[in-house]
Amino acid sequence: MTTVVPVTGPVLILYTGGTLGMELGADGWAPAAGFEQRIQQAQTAWPQAQSLPTWRYAAIDPPIDSANMTQQLWLRMRDAIVQAAEQGCSGVVVLHGTDTLAYSAAALSFLLCGVGMPVVLTGSMRPAVQPDTDAWANVFGALSAITSCAAGVFVYFHQRLLRGTQVSKWHSDADDAFRAVRHEGAESITGHVPAALNFQVQRQPVSLAVVPFYPGFQANALQSIVDTGVQGLILECYGTGTGPTEDAELLAVLHRATAQGVAVVGISQCPVGSVLPGQYAAGSLLVQAGMLPSGSMTREAALAKLFALLGAGITARQLPDYWLTDFCGELA
Repeated sequence: MTTVVPVTGPVLILYTGGTLGMELGADGWAPAAGFEQRIQQAQTAWPQAQSLPTWRYAAIDPPIDSANMTQQLWLRMRDAIVQAAEQGCSGVVVLHGTDTLAYSAAALSFLLCGVGMPVVLTGSMRPAVQPDTDAWANVFGALSAITSCAAGVFVYFHQRLLRGTQVSKWHSDADDAFRAVRHEGAESITGHVPAALNFQVQRQPVSLAVVPFYPGFQANALQSIVDTGVQGLILECYGTGTGPTEDAELLAVLHRATAQGVAVVGISQCPVGSVLPGQYAAGSLLVQAGMLPSGSMTREAALAKLFALLGAGITARQLPDYWLTDFCGELA
């Protein structure tokens, strides 16, 4: 995990859009194309420019506000990164909007298992065209950090390098917007990549839903989501994995859903928390109804892992064989 991958070839900068590349238009700030020239101009004035690795540029066209991120775009990013590896790049810096950056970092962590090089996502809280932008500190910081990275997916933001499966956005406008959610216990990353998670496995988009429990939650709301044909459900439970289990109809909906082949997993609503089946009866009953506990996974990591596994053809029945094995630091 800690072995640094030497930079022997260029680093690909993959621009997807986001705040850092935005320009002000009639409807507000929106991502613009042509960011390569801005990087070149900014680098000439950057104090540590000479120590940065050589890089080349590619872009997702058209660039997007990351609020519009999709599974299809994750797959396009995966394809561009794999192609970069095949063409001799030593790493990839992904320039990304901050709203869904943590989701994309988690998704790419699973989509790139075994690719053998570092991938670092970054972005900014203010556009690069603004005088007080944090864009260049993050872009050039990520380029510098990648020279001392292990293989895997990371987020570089505000002078921090964070593992891609442990990151959440904590602040809507502060420069230090991201945190790594850490939990008790040593890291348990296996280092083994199962065939289903190898980066060479082609994925298909998956219909997923994230459903938070709240006081007054109705079973028919969950049933309406199941009726859409969803393939996977992430239940955001209270605390250590509890929910309104005095509602017999809610448990019946979960039983029916899992019997129909819907994958149902549970995470904690707490920013730092872990689902511990068996601690409370209100949690045990959810597990008995078919919910898989997700340990300490964040929402972003659980969504990404479910997408990567179901999208590779793993069925809900097979899912327990993979779910609580730590492949990318998602359970650390």
